[in-house]
Amino acid sequence: MAGKPTLNGKLILKFNGILIMMLSGFMLLSASWSVYYQETDALRALLFSSIITFLAGFAAFFSTRKHDHRNIGKKEGYLIVTLIYVSISFFGALPFFLSGYIPNFSDAFFEATSGIATTGATILVDIESLPRGLLFWRSMTHWLGGMGIIVLTLAILPILGVGGMQLFVAEVPGTTPSRLHPRITQTAKRLWGIYAGLTVILTMLLMLGGMNLFHSINHAFSTVATGGFSTQNNSIAGYSAYIQYVIILFMILGATSFSLHYFVLKGQFNKVLNNEEFLFFLKLMGMFTLLFFAMLMVINQSGFEYTFRKSLFQVVSIVTTTGFTTTDYMEWQGFLWFFLFLLMFTGGCIGSTAGGLKMIRVLVLIKNTRLEFKRLLHPMAVIPVRVNRKTIPQEIIHNFLAFFLLYMLLFMAGAATMKLFGLDFTSAIGASAATLGNIGPAIANVGPMESYANIPNAAKWILSFFMILGRLEIFTVLLLFSPSFYRK
Repeated sequence: MAGKPTLNGKLILKFNGILIMMLSGFMLLSASWSVYYQETDALRALLFSSIITFLAGFAAFFSTRKHDHRNIGKKEGYLIVTLIYVSISFFGALPFFLSGYIPNFSDAFFEATSGIATTGATILVDIESLPRGLLFWRSMTHWLGGMGIIVLTLAILPILGVGGMQLFVAEVPGTTPSRLHPRITQTAKRLWGIYAGLTVILTMLLMLGGMNLFHSINHAFSTVATGGFSTQNNSIAGYSAYIQYVIILFMILGATSFSLHYFVLKGQFNKVLNNEEFLFFLKLMGMFTLLFFAMLMVINQSGFEYTFRKSLFQVVSIVTTTGFTTTDYMEWQGFLWFFLFLLMFTGGCIGSTAGGLKMIRVLVLIKNTRLEFKRLLHPMAVIPVRVNRKTIPQEIIHNFLAFFLLYMLLFMAGAATMKLFGLDFTSAIGASAATLGNIGPAIANVGPMESYANIPNAAKWILSFFMILGRLEIFTVLLLFSPSFYRK
């Protein structure tokens, strides 16, 4: 007698169909800018891409429309989330490819993946040559990937919230409904409400600083999502000090746990001020900003405010994994950009739009390492690791250690692979760290004023995989490669 299948293929196909159809609607929204600016080629590409995407999604949904979607298990959740990010990257590449502005599909897929994974790595050499519709679509992929398109789906289509817990946990590690609302749909609505609110506020503040509406919306999308795509070739360097400080603030807000944003709205400020992860996040950025500021003042003898702003901006941009730039830090002394490279292994707070290892993991590992010395001196003593006055269970510490080890192994494997593809050592380690950490600009030939254009196509596919790995925090994706995942 045949056993029950381990995975519900029709359910997986149905969810992917729904989300892909939603994606086609955002393509139409981007096409409205092409209509406004009378960009015929971009408009045609966006419309064709929207039609193709909708038909593909509709076919998947229609063929499974009568299938019960309420019983989503852990396995289905992980598979749906991973496949939708791959699907969005594929269909998201169509506007770039069909328009002819990125004629190589490997490049188009890389650009779309970088957008949806909120990485900000680009193959474009002349960003400003793209039509406004395509630039908006490029930024839109950031915004969708920042909070997560699946979380958006759960928010606007409540019927999908039945059993949607597995999807939510797979896409937004570190944020649980119990911290915001016991119902998954309400949690999703509140997260996206805060996210959209920050985007609107930032857009208005940027317009007050002299940006026009189009550039303000694009930069707001990229900043709140901690993505890093800009509409300008020199990123944020050409904008005023006011705009740079505003973007610094919102990079920090984007990389702060959205649970803390919710507590602020509820007036529970003590939960924010006493949150060890958030305080560690701020202290780390402050410490390295002062270090860079002092070193640059001694070395370059530049103006006080300009040097401070430049130091602060680059430290915040790297730690929050946004990847905006205001200067070519590769022109700094080697030990300074080496420190920036080390900061690529930190990341923002858990439950935020930032990538990287995440501050809570770094904090717990530091505390656990420090306590190991005490345990060596007092082997009979029970000395737990505490965060926010709560004891961290040993299984959580083991999980963090496993994640850190796996993260570093993947980074080294990625660097070795890039070296095999002909990249020099510095560029290889930079590309691996920046894509796995969802940062974007790295060092050497993939530095802040360079692009990923000259990397071989096969290497771009590997780095695209790294970006999705980083966005979904590794385990979600790598589980799919385990034989036991497909067993009963």
